[in-house]
This record gives sequence, C-alpha cells and structure tokens, in this order.
Amino acid sequence: MQFSGGNRRRLRLGGDQRNACYPHSLQFYLEPPSENISLIEFESLAIDRVKLLKTVENLGVSHVKGSEQYQSKLEAEIRKLKFSFRENMENEYERRRRDHISHFILRLAYCQSEDLRRWFIQQEMDLLRFRFSILPKDKIQSFLKDSHLHFEAISDDEKSLRAHDIVVSSPSLGSKSDLDLESVYKIPFADALDLFRGRKVYLEDGFAYVPLKDIVAIVLNEFRAKLSKALALTARSLPAVQSDERLQPLLSHLSHSYTGQDYSTQGNAGKISLDQIDSLSTKSFPPCMRQLHKALRDNHHLRHGGRMQYGLFLKGIGLTLEQALQFWKQEFIRGKMDPDKFDKGYSYNIRHSFGKEGKRTDYTPFSCMKIILTNPPGQGDYHGCPFRHSDPELLKQKLQSYKISSEGISQVDDCGFSLSHPNQFFFESQRILTGSKDIRKESIQPEVSQPKPSVQKTKDASSALASLNSSVEMDMEGLEDYFSE
Repeated sequence: MQFSGGNRRRLRLGGDQRNACYPHSLQFYLEPPSENISLIEFESLAIDRVKLLKTVENLGVSHVKGSEQYQSKLEAEIRKLKFSFRENMENEYERRRRDHISHFILRLAYCQSEDLRRWFIQQEMDLLRFRFSILPKDKIQSFLKDSHLHFEAISDDEKSLRAHDIVVSSPSLGSKSDLDLESVYKIPFADALDLFRGRKVYLEDGFAYVPLKDIVAIVLNEFRAKLSKALALTARSLPAVQSDERLQPLLSHLSHSYTGQDYSTQGNAGKISLDQIDSLSTKSFPPCMRQLHKALRDNHHLRHGGRMQYGLFLKGIGLTLEQALQFWKQEFIRGKMDPDKFDKGYSYNIRHSFGKEGKRTDYTPFSCMKIILTNPPGQGDYHGCPFRHSDPELLKQKLQSYKISSEGISQVDDCGFSLSHPNQFFFESQRILTGSKDIRKESIQPEVSQPKPSVQKTKDASSALASLNSSVEMDMEGLEDYFSE
C-alpha cells in the first residue's frame, strides 16, 4: 500500500472484477491492498476502524456475544460506519474495500506491543464471529475455499450413514432432526483439536465430522493463528514504516486511542496517605477495587491475582513503594502472619512490581481489558471484573449495598463517558468530588521524552488526545482534530 498527500489513483474495475476482489462480506485478509490512497483517506479509514473495534469491545462487555441485542447493535454500528457485513447487498464493493484497507492500516498501529496485538486480535475475531454467524449457508463453502480452508461439507448419504455417531458426539446437536437441518464438514483431525479435547466431535479415520454450529470455533482458531503470525511479521517491518514522518505520528495516536494513559505512578507518587485508603475506597474506588479492598480488610489476605490487581491500582493512584510495603505488611500481620514470613515471601513481589527487583520492569496498573481477558478468578479469589465475572443477581445486590438505587443500577452503563481503566474511574471520581478540572491531568500526566524536531508540531495534539481518552467519541474527535491539522 502506498500513500500520497495529493490525488489518489483509484483502481478502476468493472462489476465482475470488483466482485472477484471481494467475493464475500467477510475475509481472512490474506492479501494486502495494492492501490494508492491519499493520507486523508488513510486517516479516515483508520479512525472508522478504531470506532468499530471499540464498539465490538464495549458490546462484548455489556452484552452476551451472539445475543439478539448484541447482534442488532453491532449491525447498526457497522451500517453507520459503512463497513461490509452482509452478503447479497448492492453496492458492497466500496464497503468491502474500506474494510480491507482499514484492517491493514490498524495492523501497522497495533503490532507494536503484546497488549496491542492481543486487543486487536480479540476484537477482529469477535467481528469475524459476528459476520460468519449471518453468512448464508450456501455461501459458507465458497468462503472457506477462498480463505484457503479446505473443509468440505459431506453429502446427505454420508451424513445419514454416520448420523447416530455424529449426534451423540456433538453436544450442539440435540437430536437427529437437528442434524438433518445442519451441514456437517469433514475436517482433518489436527484442525479440530479444541473440539477433540472437549470430547465434542466425532472422529473416524483421521477426520473430524464437525456440524456447522461448531465449525466457527475452528474458523476463528485459523484466523487467530494467521493474524498473529501476520502481526509478528508486520512488527519486523515497522522500523521502515516509522521512518516515514507522515505515518509515524498517526500510527502512534491510533494505538494510544486504545491504550490511553498507562496510569503509572510518575508525577503522583505520595499523593495519598495510608490513612486515606479506607475513605477513598467507598468514595472513588471502582467496584472491582472496592471488592478487593473489602476482602483484604475482612480476611487480612489476598491471593496472588488479587494482590497484583489491587497493588498496581494503589501504586497508580499514588502509593509509594515504602507505603505499599507498610500497607500490605500491616494487613497480613493482622491475619496472624509472622513478620519474617512476610519479609521473605511477599515483600520481594511488591518491590518487583515497582521495578526494584528482577528485570527492573516498572509495572503499570491493569486496564479493564486486561482484567477481563486474563487470569479469570476462581474459587476463593476476589480479583477480576464484577461486571464480567459475577452473577448478575449478586452484582445487583452488591451495587445496592453501595446505596445505589434500582434506577441508578439500570443506568450504570450510561455514565456520560466510556471507562476503560480502574484508575481512570478513580481520577474521574476525584475530579467530580473536588470540582477540580485539573486534578486528573495533574495526577496522571505521564512524563514524555523530548520529541524529535520532525514531530515537534504534534506535541500539542498528543497532549490533547491523551486527555480525551475517557470516552470513545472523545477519542475519535481528538484523532480527527489531530488528523485535520
């Protein structure tokens, strides 16, 4: 793909050629785009793709994936942003072209770190799952072929011959009547290992016989593997792309529109005292951290996952290393732990999280995405996200115990801005409670190295964009303001 600041040269294709370029409303993005586009279109497509993926992420948190409400809201957003999603629609070429190019633009922005790659892959997989779920059955075989997935649907005679074995081996099929309405694919055993591990598929002579309802898991695994490999290759080529002064600032801003600020301790260490923590926990802690704080006070102990999540959060709001050691030691000793045992078994991990041990990595607080997608809580754990990992009725009772009215609980998702980080919740709460417009900026403004002369003009836009990360719409407006300069 090449970019130019002036007029772009658009490939002029006839109807049949256009259909050949993008035969389906979804794709595996196996070939990069080869046409020239302007920087203006580059920026516009990138912003719209980020909007779409952020919507996919937010809907996945607030709704059950695949539910009617999830499907309808995601379809409405795709329509609004003019991306492809359904087969057999007129004038689909431009939508599919936008989808193709914008995906590859974001590969450049989101290949730069493990967290960015993980987030990008997850949202693209969820988007593909949605599109595959509404793909007409008569189009599935050709899509698999075009995606280089050599899975063949078996004939009705072959299906009838193995009907009993397929039904009893596939939990997604309730009865033989369900099988009669379902296509079954003959897939090499090695491509269906996940289904085999869960004993959810019929095997015979080295092949798995997979109903259509289950094949989406295999398609998504293939997509994840290909995209993960492609992002690794893109990361190797990134230095060449970043040497282009037109693209480097744009790609940096695109990735920041997801990550926002890292809420590290820089600039606000020591801003809170140990005496304030109990009071702040009821006023300004998000539910996940309030839950951890209460469990720690009640049990005088937290497991490793809880200590990491809560400890880094406290670090981010201003607790120093010395304060953290004192805070955790005092609490654990109340639980009848010997002080020497704490010093030998726990203080190292606290110093490690502050970058004083091991690889000297200065760890940053966990974002909502990291809390939701990694290390789910088990029995006896208190970490995780209450909105994702708690039973809805128990969550409602917990919110009511915080003296939130029933009407307020129903409006939790409509707080006026989009939250993507527990520390963001804390600083927004403090800003509202104190009436200070500058507290959030003052408390969490990250240190930045002196920019190179070639990108000096982006400094103000970068600062402005960072301060707008509290909402999806504001993120996008900040990007658009920057790109319009």
